[in-house]
Amino acid sequence: MKIGELAKRSGMAASAIRFYESRGLLPLASRQTNGYRDYPPEALAVLAIIRDAQQAGFSLAEIKQILPADITAWQHDALLATLRRKVAEIEALQARLAQNKAHIQSLIALIDARPQDMDCKHNAARVMASLGIAGDKQAG
Repeated sequence: MKIGELAKRSGMAASAIRFYESRGLLPLASRQTNGYRDYPPEALAVLAIIRDAQQAGFSLAEIKQILPADITAWQHDALLATLRRKVAEIEALQARLAQNKAHIQSLIALIDARPQDMDCKHNAARVMASLGIAGDKQAG
């Protein structure tokens, strides 16, 4: 199939397809006598894998490492190891994000607990003191 049809069927821009091809993620298309690229039907599956892997957080380099030259010849153990590593990375990121969220929520609660008769400058000093920070910055 020509690149226009592949682009339409995959939902990707032709430029993205050419980019993936240039990076070695998509096997080089054969050329017709008129110079047009001719992609095999498997190219559609490869593009779907690339898209799904990117959405799952894989970099193009990671995708290239696990994507076999022949789409029907996956390296089972290597693929599972890579997928398990990505799950561990996602879990670590989730833990860091949960910590960041908790810290920010604590900070919001601390700032929001300003006594009604306290102005912003004094509340900022109170917050800074609670955090163990000396300073004269203003926060409302």
